[in-house]
Amino acid sequence: MDMSAGNRKGLSLFALIMIGIGSIFGSGWLFGAGAAAQVAGPAALVAWVIGAVFIGMIAMSYAEVGSAYPIPGGMARYGHISHGPVLGFITGWAVWIAVASLIPIESIAATQYMASWNFGWAQGLVDPGSNQLTTAGMGVAMLLTVALWLTCYWSVQLLARANTFLTLIKFAIPVLAVIALIASGFHTSNFTSQGGFAPYGWPAVLTAVTTSGVVFAFNGFQAVVNLGGAAKNPGRAIPIALVGALSLGLVIYLALQTAFLGAVPPEQLAQAGGWQGVNFSSPFADLAKLLMLHWVVTMLQFGAFISPAGSNIANVASAAYMVKNLSETGFFPKKLAAVHPKYGTARPAMWLNLGFSFLLLLTVGHSWQALASVISAAMVISYLIGPIAVGVFRQTKPELPRPFRLPAAKILCPITFAFAACALYWSKWPDTGKVALLTLVSVPIAAIVLRRKGERNLRRQFAPAWWMVAFLLWMALLSALGSTDFGGRGTIPGGLDIALVALSAVAFYFWAVRAGVKAHQAGLPGPDPVIDGADTAPAADHEAIAPAVTVGTAPAPSVSPGDGRPKTSV
Repeated sequence: MDMSAGNRKGLSLFALIMIGIGSIFGSGWLFGAGAAAQVAGPAALVAWVIGAVFIGMIAMSYAEVGSAYPIPGGMARYGHISHGPVLGFITGWAVWIAVASLIPIESIAATQYMASWNFGWAQGLVDPGSNQLTTAGMGVAMLLTVALWLTCYWSVQLLARANTFLTLIKFAIPVLAVIALIASGFHTSNFTSQGGFAPYGWPAVLTAVTTSGVVFAFNGFQAVVNLGGAAKNPGRAIPIALVGALSLGLVIYLALQTAFLGAVPPEQLAQAGGWQGVNFSSPFADLAKLLMLHWVVTMLQFGAFISPAGSNIANVASAAYMVKNLSETGFFPKKLAAVHPKYGTARPAMWLNLGFSFLLLLTVGHSWQALASVISAAMVISYLIGPIAVGVFRQTKPELPRPFRLPAAKILCPITFAFAACALYWSKWPDTGKVALLTLVSVPIAAIVLRRKGERNLRRQFAPAWWMVAFLLWMALLSALGSTDFGGRGTIPGGLDIALVALSAVAFYFWAVRAGVKAHQAGLPGPDPVIDGADTAPAADHEAIAPAVTVGTAPAPSVSPGDGRPKTSV
């Protein structure tokens, strides 16, 4: 996790693909199939396809921006480059929350699977009635969080070597689990009995995309974007690694979902009263126990440690990059950006993320399912700036070297943003309101920091960011008043609610792009790190921010227009 620009060139393409696959195969595969089946029944298969298409569209927009600006932790920086410091902080804050939240959830996953061990103390880690962690379970989850956090305490090369090894092992475990479950007896009747293929309707399928771990599972693509700046050839490596990791992830997740749906004994399904009653604390391990597949149980219990550990290697590294970038832009204390002189790791940032992980564990992290639904909604908000940044840069920076260009960007970017808005709406009220409020906390923080730095014209600074504030408030309102299928009051009937979300999102997209163009005309983003060859001077040295203000352009990556990065198309 080397933070220096000069040491960015350490990761090979293979290592970056392994990081992406390793992040995608975290705790999501351990719980996603069971949670999605409980929400949508057999139609959960469709939810995985929708989730993969959605994340693929988001990932490709980030592939263009990320290959043009190969900055470690870049997802926390792109809003600053496109719209200036205030929106940069808001989006960076959202990305940090989404990525840092992944650290404790992997420990929760491992703890819940420990409850399937044949030891009294282990079985007491999870309450059998609520499937939530007990006090002892919370303690174990905290210990595991510390242990997994320590994995990334030294360097990016340790990250690459350890993650590649862990990924190869944990990739084999779900494949073997699929084969064993199907071989034990595959019941095709499960796909049509108990209410048919979509027993709870198609709105439940859409809800499953964000609340059952589908978006959560595919979110591993962020690790490729955030750590892609450490690749030997970011322009080529980032898009190829994204396509490879997401494609393989979809195939395996569909296989896992199919195996789970077909392996549940029909009598167990009937006794539960349908898929909503199939409630396993450790889905695959509990199902393997039910089928007397003891060797599979042992393998899954082992995998419950390997999978979260592999994912958290990238999570801890990415979250540290987020804090470091926010510190370098001036909105977080500068001390958090300090890098260890020998190991190149941002240890103060890592300590902050560890404290945030404990806070989540003690408040909302009482089960994997509870935390995953909130995290998924936060992830969707963190995706918003990708397609918008593409639209802004296409207008304001036509000369920007783009090793990868998103085809039909004028059409795909608004559609992608609308898709993201729908996914946020599908997260269901009140989760949409919670994550919107958590994101908007950054607005007064930004105002306070700017005032303390001496900024007198807050209106000018906030002008490019009002679209985001309005969008989050609008989405929270629609969610609260929307269809009861998505947790709302039913004031807006089903069908009309999604149409309203999608159409209004397109309008917000063009507002956001226009705000970014105006921000560039006003000079708010400051010198471009690629086109202008901006150095690492503090923001106070740039005209983009009032002279008295030091919150502004962050240190730039060591990239120049003539860096020779080859163009790549997918």
